[in-house]
Amino acid sequence: MSLTRLSLRLRIFLFFAALALGNLAALVAGLVFGFEKLGRPEALDGFVIGGVVAGFVITGLIVSVWYLFDENVAKPIERLAGHIRARTHTAIETELDQTAGRYLGDLAPAAAAITQHLNETRSALAESVQRETIRLAQEKERLEALLSDVPVGVLLCSATHQLVFYNGQAVDLLGGAHAPGLDRRVFDYLNRAPILHAYDRLLQASDPDAASDLLCATTADGRTLAARMRLISEGEDHAVTRKAGYVLTLRDVSADMLAHAGREALMDELFDRIRRPAAALQSLMGVLIADDGPTEPQARAQLRGAAQSEAGNLAHAIHTLFERHEAMRADWWPLAMIRASDFGEAVKARVAAEGAGDLLAVTAPLMLRVEGFEMVALIATLVQRLGPDRRDKRLEILEEGAGALIALEWQGEAVAIAELEAWLSAPLDVGMADVTGRRVVAAHAADIWPERLHDGRHRLCLPLREARRIGNGPRPVARKVVYDFDLLGREKENEIANTPLEKLTFVVFDTETTGLLPTEGDEIVQIAAVRIVNGRRVATEVFDTLVNPGRRIPEVSTAVHGITDAMVADAPDIIEVGRRFHKFAEGAVLVAHNAPFDLEFLRRKELLIGLNFDNPVLDTVLLSAVVFGQSEVHSLDALTHRLGITIPEEARHTAIGDTVATADAFLRLLPSLKSRGLTTFGAVVAEVRKHGRLLKDANG
Repeated sequence: MSLTRLSLRLRIFLFFAALALGNLAALVAGLVFGFEKLGRPEALDGFVIGGVVAGFVITGLIVSVWYLFDENVAKPIERLAGHIRARTHTAIETELDQTAGRYLGDLAPAAAAITQHLNETRSALAESVQRETIRLAQEKERLEALLSDVPVGVLLCSATHQLVFYNGQAVDLLGGAHAPGLDRRVFDYLNRAPILHAYDRLLQASDPDAASDLLCATTADGRTLAARMRLISEGEDHAVTRKAGYVLTLRDVSADMLAHAGREALMDELFDRIRRPAAALQSLMGVLIADDGPTEPQARAQLRGAAQSEAGNLAHAIHTLFERHEAMRADWWPLAMIRASDFGEAVKARVAAEGAGDLLAVTAPLMLRVEGFEMVALIATLVQRLGPDRRDKRLEILEEGAGALIALEWQGEAVAIAELEAWLSAPLDVGMADVTGRRVVAAHAADIWPERLHDGRHRLCLPLREARRIGNGPRPVARKVVYDFDLLGREKENEIANTPLEKLTFVVFDTETTGLLPTEGDEIVQIAAVRIVNGRRVATEVFDTLVNPGRRIPEVSTAVHGITDAMVADAPDIIEVGRRFHKFAEGAVLVAHNAPFDLEFLRRKELLIGLNFDNPVLDTVLLSAVVFGQSEVHSLDALTHRLGITIPEEARHTAIGDTVATADAFLRLLPSLKSRGLTTFGAVVAEVRKHGRLLKDANG
């Protein structure tokens, strides 16, 4: 093995060991030569004793010099090299610690000057690049804002069907306990067959402008989605190749298909329930008017009674089916949920703009399911039709059962039914001539009628079928788009050992526990994880949950991580959480700080969970030893301090806080590893195993 592959400290140790052996060999040779020259056998004991004493003295002196050299030269050089390498490849702004190299002459100040100059140059370059790219960043933000509000789900997939882009609507549509993640297979969320069929059809067409419409179902809840697939052409000639990715736009049609099926069932029932009474009536009428029909008054009376009964059944069926049809028509119409207060203010503003006087709007804290623009136009038109003689107009929106009641009150003359019908039949000012008040009311499966109140007040009542009370709900999740277009051209490696680090997906995780001894019954109380795809942490792909340990959390542990028994009382157990975490980490390399500790807790639960945590593993403790040398302190606090990472005090010793800090440290260690020629997963594992005395490699 070449000596250059050995660490500096080991080579220096071997040098002093060789020096010691050489001195001892020279001492022995000198003593033997002197003894033979002296020619006095009785002096042998003196030569031996003198040789042993001299040997111990020489060995002690060389060991002492080696120790001083190791502590004051070898270790400082190793540390300085690690710090310089880290600052060369990572934006660490803290000053280089020169105390370790105080006996190295001008080397430490020179290294500090180099790194300082590098930081200044990097800062100047970054400022220049930032000025040049600010316009692109603004355009990117605008594009993301537009895409996040597109009313359909959008997925961009690579040729190997890995997710490269998804927006917030896609997250809602795909559903399930596991949100989409970059570089995951789209078949984890959508059924495989229709997508592959459409993809193959487009490849065979070789037309970059072709698109394929398809229906597919979600794997989580079987929701039916209408999708359109279009291939992404590659190259300057925009040719479609076998490596082409594709775009899927998704729209939920489950409700549409259910409504369509309901309408079809209603029509079938309509014909069935009308056909039989009609046939019976026809037969009875035929008997009544036949020449040879019954002549006795009693028989004819029975026939007339039967005919009347069938006519009543027919009328009841028609009335019932009409009501069901009206309700289904309201479900089919595209109605949105809007705040009652916003609706009232919109009506008030429109009435004022049309010069129809003042209107007092009083609304309950409700969300109304209405077609806002047309309903506002209808109520404002009714206010205008009431005229100036009807005073003290008031719009009140009340909660009524599962829906709401829109009540337009006034003081003065009542509105007759015929007058109201004339108002509803007139076109509304909404830009379309065929939109009348009656059509707006019918679209909401509602009705409108006048009522008399006390003290000479009257009102028009319009009930809405659906409304819900506004409560203090959770803060809305930011609807962001998540993407990494570099994944489009990535090809999967078969052997992870030969896979470049930048092509791997990493899941960085951390646990909080009831104690430090899983062999004595300690359990996990919290797991947090983040995903790193294509060399960057995906901010939206986070796993963070409390775990019910099934036992009491000691106070000494609560003092560290702040998790109490009350906090985990309603949390899921390790079986459910373990399965969810296994899915989150599927196909990724696990990264942790002191990974054997965290993995020991998980692997002890594999039989209960029914899954094995056999992912490849990297440990930031060992990676720190590779970059900065084994003699450094490799705690998470020490590592983040060296790398210029600040952990907020409130986040320290929380699973998610330590996870984010570990992920950021891992990303800053990667460039230093690559600069040492450790570019593949196998090369990194081979290097970290050289530090097995510090910590056991968790890959087994």
